[in-house]
Amino acid sequence: MRQGRSGLGDLESAVMEQLWALPEDGWLSVREVHERLVDRDLAYTTVMTVLDRLAKKDLVGRERAGRAWRYRAAATRDQLTAEVLQSSLEPLAPDDRKAALLSFLDNASADDIDVLRAGLAEVERKHGR
Repeated sequence: MRQGRSGLGDLESAVMEQLWALPEDGWLSVREVHERLVDRDLAYTTVMTVLDRLAKKDLVGRERAGRAWRYRAAATRDQLTAEVLQSSLEPLAPDDRKAALLSFLDNASADDIDVLRAGLAEVERKHGR
């Protein structure tokens, strides 16, 4: 399975997209996810396996609904993306982390830099820095 930028495979990403499209308190059964992925021509059991794997990775929450399971995303897309970025930087030595961040910034667009500046200002206000 090809890995996407989020560390998820193509099918895992497609399933997560369906869960992220729900309201915060929304849940979907395997059947409902399967029906929403009709354009992918997947077996029901394939969707069930993917959801089970995502639950074991703690990327989705699940609860019993009668004999079936219902699923929802454990975190928002933004939260998952931030977690992937943080886990990529975490094992690096301070100088390597600095180099990686500076390399990222050197390749960022002007719009991205503006977003980062505004975000940094917001974080500094929030934390009283």
